[in-house]
Amino acid sequence: MSDTDGLICAKILDGEGGGRQVDWPEIRAWKPDDGFLWVHIDPSGGEARHWLTEDSGIDPVIRSTLLQAETRPRVLSQGENLLVVLRGVNLNPGADPEDMVALRIWLERDRLVTVRRRRLMAVNDLREELDAGTGPRNAGEFLSRIAGGLIDRMGPIIGDIEDRVDHLEDEVLTAHSAALRNELAEVRRDAIALRRHLAPQRDMMARLPMEQGGGLEPEHRAQLREIAERTMRYVEDLDAVRERATVVQDELNNRISDQMNRTMYVLTVVAAVLLPPSLLTGLLGINVGGMPGVDSPLAFGLVALSLFVLAAVEIVVLRKLKWI
Repeated sequence: MSDTDGLICAKILDGEGGGRQVDWPEIRAWKPDDGFLWVHIDPSGGEARHWLTEDSGIDPVIRSTLLQAETRPRVLSQGENLLVVLRGVNLNPGADPEDMVALRIWLERDRLVTVRRRRLMAVNDLREELDAGTGPRNAGEFLSRIAGGLIDRMGPIIGDIEDRVDHLEDEVLTAHSAALRNELAEVRRDAIALRRHLAPQRDMMARLPMEQGGGLEPEHRAQLREIAERTMRYVEDLDAVRERATVVQDELNNRISDQMNRTMYVLTVVAAVLLPPSLLTGLLGINVGGMPGVDSPLAFGLVALSLFVLAAVEIVVLRKLKWI
């Protein structure tokens, strides 16, 4: 195996929770009697794409789905086999968790083919469990563990979004409005992006336990129903986050509106108080003959005192009218 041939991992399970690593020659020579085979590939590798299209024996319609660059969560039963497309959060370094990664699964009774273009931590967990001898023992357990691992990885991400909304609800009345609006917009954007991918997976997971094929036993279907319930709860949590974010946005808008109203109220009161003195000073400032007090040294002081008295009278009148 190499980084360029597209074979990420291939194991023949021993039915006891462990597995033996195999390479391309053993994959091509594999027969159902050899044990349950898991092949995990990246289709960008030439060898992996060639095997999938030429040597895997998978139906062309299924192959086209496995090779698609982008696809929505879906489930398709084909006789005894099952095609499942799941999505998981992107936990690769430097990646945005809401940029979800698709995992395409072709499940037969004796063989499992998984296809991904970017790394998924849930699949790495399965590889480590198989190496430790605590991995899945059959096809149905493999599918339920993969689906459960993907949904487990979503829990902390959704919990983080909920914590951010809690913080915004606490800060809406005290924090600076500009910074709060940016943070609120980011939370809403993350919740919408995550729900957009998770809602179709909720619908698919609700159907999956009812599909035939893939070696699913009653206990596997029960596990998948539990995973479907958790997926539905996460979608409901994201809906609640969006509603709470909307309430925070409304409260923030009300706060900004109240601030503007208070500012306009103060400016209006100041303008109302200064309007009569401004009229009086404007009248005394005209350059025509006959202005009173032109030759009196006390005239300016008297005029200034009268302006202060006029302003005080106005304030008293406005208070009596309950305008301020």
